[in-house]
Amino acid sequence: MLTDNFAQLLQKALERRAPLLAALAAEGTDCCRLFNGIAEGLPGLTVDRYGGLVLMQTFREPFSPAEIQAAQDCLRSALPGPFAFAYNHRGKKAVESFDKWHRPAPDALADFTCLEGGLKYAIRARHRGIDPWLFLDLRAGRRAVRAASKGASVLNLFSYTCGVGVCAAAGGASEVWNVDFAQSSLEVGRQNAVLNGIPENVFKLVNEDCLTVVRQLAGLPVAGRYGQKRRYQRFEPRSFDLVFLDPPAWAKGPMSAVDVVGDYQSMFKPAVLAAKPGGRVIATNHVAAVDYAAWTEALRRCAIKTGRPIKNIEPVPVDADFPSFDGKPPLKIAVCEV
Repeated sequence: MLTDNFAQLLQKALERRAPLLAALAAEGTDCCRLFNGIAEGLPGLTVDRYGGLVLMQTFREPFSPAEIQAAQDCLRSALPGPFAFAYNHRGKKAVESFDKWHRPAPDALADFTCLEGGLKYAIRARHRGIDPWLFLDLRAGRRAVRAASKGASVLNLFSYTCGVGVCAAAGGASEVWNVDFAQSSLEVGRQNAVLNGIPENVFKLVNEDCLTVVRQLAGLPVAGRYGQKRRYQRFEPRSFDLVFLDPPAWAKGPMSAVDVVGDYQSMFKPAVLAAKPGGRVIATNHVAAVDYAAWTEALRRCAIKTGRPIKNIEPVPVDADFPSFDGKPPLKIAVCEV
């Protein structure tokens, strides 16, 4: 439910972000979370800006048409410049049409391009999936990859639309492998590479189950879930200077299941083995209930059992547009030297 004080809450959120917005503009970024409701007074509501598009999303109860219009009026009064507006309600049924709750004006359904660090990314308010094509909370992680990629070979696991891969290539990576089971996401990644003039010989797209790929690269056997068999692409063992591991909280594929709470080690072990000695694994965990210290301690134990102990772990804090009420943002990023 949209409360009467949304305009005041939004204004306070924008004031808190003023230093960040100035810094982002200076680095060539025009996409940002403007309102993070869980920590700023309206749990279940987020407002993101992607260049010329403002996307409002609800995750609990949908807004009424009157509430959508009131929120849009507040946003148009508070934000600079013209922009298209879209509202998506993320209900419990992922297949439920967004159109049930809001039909955006035609200009909001166009193809947009936003900027992050001077790099271009394709954005749409509505597409085949439910998530935006660029996850804004991962900005700090992409920045870290870009800074660490000069001359490096990079393996980008669970690459989605290849934002991390684009940053690696822009940072001077010698080659980037982007691995994801969703061909539609990789096609957006290809579009992002073209937008930024990244050569095809540097930017590889691998449409396959991530654990199937990384286990082969690590020299480990591949087994399907519950013993089931499936054809898969074959790869010889090899290692990379930098491995980026960004699994979803939970996913089930034809060959493997991802469970970052109960079994992160099943992904981290092959990621470590696929990294060169002296290389890095940048790992993420998106589950709010997982404690950073406990998670990274589990990573250390896993690496020791693997025979490749972690030499150093450094956290990568998320940017200030993702505040949390307890100072512990859901997204955790750890740079592990192995």
